[in-house]
Amino acid sequence: MPKPSNREIILTEGLRVVLERGFCGASVRDVVHAAGVPQGSFTNHFASKEAFGLEILGLYFAQVGDGIRKTLRNDALPPLDRLRAWVDLQIRFLKKAEMRNGCLIGNFSIEAADHSEAIRRRLVEIFDEIQESVAHCLRAAVKARELRRATNCDELASFLYSSLQGAILQAKAERSAIPLERFKKVLFSAVLR
Repeated sequence: MPKPSNREIILTEGLRVVLERGFCGASVRDVVHAAGVPQGSFTNHFASKEAFGLEILGLYFAQVGDGIRKTLRNDALPPLDRLRAWVDLQIRFLKKAEMRNGCLIGNFSIEAADHSEAIRRRLVEIFDEIQESVAHCLRAAVKARELRRATNCDELASFLYSSLQGAILQAKAERSAIPLERFKKVLFSAVLR
C-alpha cells in the first residue's frame, strides 16, 4: 500500500483539526503541525486557506454522501426506516467526539460563509444536495403510504434539515445528545405522523 502524500495527510489531519477547533480557530501552523509536515507543504498544495477549506469541506461531504447513500438513498429499506437510520448516523458521529465538534457543514455556515463567497456558495450547493436526498426519501414514504399524499416533501425536507442543524448546534453547545434525541422523538412522533 503506497504511503499517503503530504497533501492527503494535510487534508485528513486538517479536517480533524478544523472539526476540533473551527475553521477560524485552526491556523495553518496547527494543521501542518498535526500533519507532521513542513509549513511549506501547505503552500505547495493549497493556494490559500480558503482553497484548503473548500477541499476539507469536499472531503467531509464525501463522507456525508456515503452515509446518505447507505440510508436516505437506500431504496431497499422502508423510507421512514431510512430516515431514522440517517438521523441515528448523525447522532453516532457526533457522540464519537462527545458532541464537541458538531457538523462541519453547520460550523462552516456559521464561521466561514461571511468570509468566503466560494465557501458560502459551496455550502448552499451542499444544503441543496442533502435536502434533495431527504426529499427523495420523503417522496418514497408518500408513495409507500407512510406519509400523507398531500405532504410537501421539498418543504418538509428543508425544515427537517434546518431543524437537525439547529439541534446539532445546541447539542454542541450543551455537550449533550439530548437536543438530538428530542429532535428525533418529535420528528417521528409528531411531525411525520
